[in-house]
Amino acid sequence: MRSRQRMFAAVMRLLLKCLRLGRRRRFKLVRQVEQLWHYGHLCLRSLLYNSFTNGDVVLDSLFEPIYWLVDHVTRWFGVVFVALVIGLTSSIVAIVYICLLPLILQTYTPAWICWHLAYGHWNLIMIVFHYYMAITTSPGHPPQAKDHLTGVSICRKCIAPKPARTHHCSICNRCVLKMDHHCPWLNNCVGHYNHRYFFSFCLFMTMGCIYCSISGWEMFRDAYAAIERMKLLEKERLQVAANQTYYQTPPPTFSFRQRTFHKSIVYLWVLCSSVALALGALTLWHAALITRGETSIERHINKKERQRLQKKGKVFRNPYSYGGWDNWKVFLGVDVPRHWLTRVLLPSPHLPHGTGLSWDLPPCVTQQRAPLLAI
Repeated sequence: MRSRQRMFAAVMRLLLKCLRLGRRRRFKLVRQVEQLWHYGHLCLRSLLYNSFTNGDVVLDSLFEPIYWLVDHVTRWFGVVFVALVIGLTSSIVAIVYICLLPLILQTYTPAWICWHLAYGHWNLIMIVFHYYMAITTSPGHPPQAKDHLTGVSICRKCIAPKPARTHHCSICNRCVLKMDHHCPWLNNCVGHYNHRYFFSFCLFMTMGCIYCSISGWEMFRDAYAAIERMKLLEKERLQVAANQTYYQTPPPTFSFRQRTFHKSIVYLWVLCSSVALALGALTLWHAALITRGETSIERHINKKERQRLQKKGKVFRNPYSYGGWDNWKVFLGVDVPRHWLTRVLLPSPHLPHGTGLSWDLPPCVTQQRAPLLAI
């Protein structure tokens, strides 16, 4: 009896030992899996994470394929966009000369005729001049050698000197001095040497579209009402033709010339009004940037820098801003009062202040620039 008890106790001890050993092995396996998971997670973070990573960096990484597609599509379709701008503008000018100008000369007073002829042709000349200059003028590129450049960094994409306010354009595949953006409607970058031409084109194009929309409002209403009458008479003519008798005649129809005239007026007003709204908003946006002495790219950079310094109790001040009024004088190249006429209200191919490589105080600025940081 005792031998059986001892045997049973030995079997139970052996079973408990086996269970304890299996539990240890299972816990050991779980610990190994956890260690491998933490090690892999640490390796992944060490490869992808740094102190500058935030939500914007993650979004940029996710949208990188879309950026690549947009860059290549914009590069190849730039010529199409330029042709579209020239075609639409030429169509509006043709409608004005063929349809509206004879009507103005017949019905308006001599004073209003002189006003429309003077303002319309001046606005057209300013649009054509600034658009041509914005397309053909190079925005400016930094030199490849670093011999005469001080305090510059190196572009990570083109491995070349990168002065202050210079950024790399992925569409042109070059660094651009004081780059604002790449404009597909110009098929060119907007930078240091053609930024004024781009803004002036947007401004005068908006003014021209507003002028056409306001001047042609009454004509647009009459043309739209005439088109509605055309549709109604066409419907009545079809009904009469279906039930025609010897005593009924179809109502008269509009001629091809009348139809073309009314549809051209409607096309002109709708296109000019749409462009005035869209391009006017863009012009106001760039006007605000010019007032602050920033470009489109610098706005985002300065915003992040302002938020970073605000957490440290400091205030960020743009080192390239000289005050609202002086910023406009520097941007437009106004050194003396007569330049407002010769360089702003008349076509002028004058160069901007500086070379885009360094940013010294322009002579037209009346006050010293503010420091970069202030506590």
